[in-house]
Amino acid sequence: MKKLKPNHDEGMWKGAPSDLFSKAQFLKRNETIAEKLLWEKLRNNQLEGLKFRRQHPVNIYIADFYCHKFKLIIELDGDYHNQEEQKQKDEVRTEVLGLNDLKIIRFKNEEVEQDINQVLITIKNKIEQLKEK
Repeated sequence: MKKLKPNHDEGMWKGAPSDLFSKAQFLKRNETIAEKLLWEKLRNNQLEGLKFRRQHPVNIYIADFYCHKFKLIIELDGDYHNQEEQKQKDEVRTEVLGLNDLKIIRFKNEEVEQDINQVLITIKNKIEQLKEK
């Protein structure tokens, strides 16, 4: 595995390359059911009055949802995240983003689709933890 380093860019995009922005636009137009459901609850500052962005370029990745105030990334995982190769990529991704002082919370698509209220409670609890730091 290659050596991981933070890029020390404190901006909202953490130095994301410009080509990631067009890919993010594509992902917004082709959202999953789970992404659509969660976005309906996060958009327009509905959760704790916080601004969330969807399909947000950050570093070399695109976060499903991002709250800059708390540097919190919310990732929704489909079935392919159960494949061993993808699990390894997700570990590297989590490490790189963590090196950039970003916090990540992950949910399976099924969790969002079957019990979005519990997902929202978990997100709120994470935000409360981050407020205390």
